[in-house]
Amino acid sequence: MSTPKKPNNEAIERLIANRKKHAASLTLDQLVAGIRANNRGVLSESITLVESSDVEHATLGQEVLQACLPYSGNSIRIGITGVPGVGKSTFIEEFGLFLAESGKKVAVLAIDPSSEVSKGSILGDKTRMNNLAVHPNAYIRPTATSGSLGGVARKTRETILLTEAAGFEVILIETVGVGQSETQVHSMTDFFLLLMLAGAGDELQGIKRGIMEMADTILITKADGENVKKANLARAEYKNALHLFPTKSNEWIPRVETVSATEKRGIEKAWEIITSFDELVISNGAKLQHREAQQIYWMHETVKEQLLSEFAATKGIQEEIIKQRTALKSGETTSYQAAKKIINYYKNAKR
Repeated sequence: MSTPKKPNNEAIERLIANRKKHAASLTLDQLVAGIRANNRGVLSESITLVESSDVEHATLGQEVLQACLPYSGNSIRIGITGVPGVGKSTFIEEFGLFLAESGKKVAVLAIDPSSEVSKGSILGDKTRMNNLAVHPNAYIRPTATSGSLGGVARKTRETILLTEAAGFEVILIETVGVGQSETQVHSMTDFFLLLMLAGAGDELQGIKRGIMEMADTILITKADGENVKKANLARAEYKNALHLFPTKSNEWIPRVETVSATEKRGIEKAWEIITSFDELVISNGAKLQHREAQQIYWMHETVKEQLLSEFAATKGIQEEIIKQRTALKSGETTSYQAAKKIINYYKNAKR
């Protein structure tokens, strides 16, 4: 068996640079028109601008985003999470194909884990979803975290708006796993779907409650073959557990079902649950209220992010941080006093 070739990082960087250059060569009107026409190339290029660290490109990306706002919002945004090995990609592909085959336009946005060492990302969602990736009604866009979840989460939210402007009716946001990403994804979606394995063990007890409280539906995956009995038992256990949580303000009662992506069972049922949820929250006004609250949340988060970026870019701030770290190690100061001195340095530098 031949050894797989390592990715050519220089070639990848050149490709990304060329895409950014091409995107920036288009006018604002051309980019917006291309998005509205569901031109996948222009959509991808516009997302690249929004994600760019280049000030000029990012500014153009924000202008595109602003121009697309009147055409966004007409979708159902579904967050999908679960522990590694639960079968997220397999489920998303079958679920996405079901929707695409029924005429729905589906966008899959995957927050992809990055290496803390190389800052590289797998970005393998398209290879794990071969059939969905080539479907004319589907669009898959992975985004690397690069060790900075907050910024990526904000950019994912902005990508949602662009894909909605391109006419996508169902937006699926896949998380990297379990942790902070769940809270971030919950803050940008309408419906939160938790995938669980039957008999996953006590090691999950520490994470279940917080995520389960956010979940609008729990699907027990891999309910096929010898796992059917275990899956049905797990379904009963999770249904009982959900009764212990407070009633949701949107009047929705969370559901628990089993699903087998490989046997394509439970896929249609999952969509029926989601559409029932959407009908309810639209009729009682909860969907609008939820999205309004999300916009305010992201305004505050963006302020924090921009302040942190400005702080980090302040001339001499890194040297002051190193100075205070040294003082901490030698016992000359406390963490509170060190932080206060760093902040005072920042304030004086901005005057």
